[in-house]
This record gives sequence, C-alpha cells and structure tokens, in this order.
Amino acid sequence: MPPSPSFPLPQGVDRILFDAETIARRVGELGAAITGDFLGKPLTVVAILQGGALFMADLIRRIHLPLQIQSISVASYHGGTTSSGTVTFLQNGLPDVSGRHVLLVDDVLDTGRTLHAIRHRLASECLPLSISLAVLLSKRIDRPVPIEAQYVGFEIDGEFVVGYGLDYAGDYRNLPFVGTLSPSILP
Repeated sequence: MPPSPSFPLPQGVDRILFDAETIARRVGELGAAITGDFLGKPLTVVAILQGGALFMADLIRRIHLPLQIQSISVASYHGGTTSSGTVTFLQNGLPDVSGRHVLLVDDVLDTGRTLHAIRHRLASECLPLSISLAVLLSKRIDRPVPIEAQYVGFEIDGEFVVGYGLDYAGDYRNLPFVGTLSPSILP
C-alpha cells in the first residue's frame, strides 16, 4: 500500500501492512463486539503502556457503554526486538478493578509473557469479575505461555512491526499505520 499523502513513508520503514483506514474500520468492528459482550456489565479498560495507549484511545471511543479507564506500565522488550522473558512492573500500585470486568488492551500479543504476567497479577491481587484481552495484533507463533486474546484486530507473522503505538527503541509510535522495518535498521 502506498503511504498516506499526509504522512510520508519514513526512512527505515520497509512496507505498510495496515493503513490508517483499515485500522479504523477494524477498531470499529472490535468496539461493536465489545459493546455487545459487556452490555450491562461494569467494565474497566486497562491500557498496557506505552504501546497500547493509541489503540485504547481509538477503541474506547467505539465502545458504546459506560466504562472506566486505567493503565498499567510494564517493560519486557528492554530496547530489543524480542521479549526478554522478564516482565518488569514500572509502577508501584495496580489499578483498582475489584468487582469489575477488565479488558486489557495492548498493541501486540507476541510471546504472551507480558499479558500473562499482568493477567495473573491482576487476577490474584485485584479480584476482578473477569479479565479479557484485546490486542491490535496477534503474531502467529508458538507461545511459551498459554494465552489467547478474545479480541484481535489482525493476525500477522513473526515480523517486527512499528507504528500505531508500536515502537523500535522508542521511535515510530506516532505512525498512523502499521509497517515493517527495513532489515538494515534491525540488529
């Protein structure tokens, strides 16, 4: 797909996988499904920072229910292109979700370690009624932990992607599309 005229393809981005219009359409479909599934239930949407923030911002505007918003900050990539296997919680407390249904929102389901660790900690320490997962992207890989998202924007292969909240070393989060990096950029 050609880059948007208002946002040229930046140096280092190899190709666009999903343009802004395709993402917006799919986020609307996910919002409609979530609205139907949580109708009449106390819902708290928890964004996994920083990658899940952009997806969460667009998604909650498409969920037509009263809901609360929280966030949680963790690190697992530590500047690399693959999960380190260690999930570090970067804030002191956890969101208050006791007695509520929780929708964890993240940019990508990769190894699953990060979402598995967050879900386990929230379930054991915060006593929510349920925990569901919504991700913009789910990689088609064998995960070392048993976890699946109930709401998936797109499935992709194992390539490293950037844009729409996804980054490489802190850069590219602001792109309005999801694209792959040129092999020359990656280590």
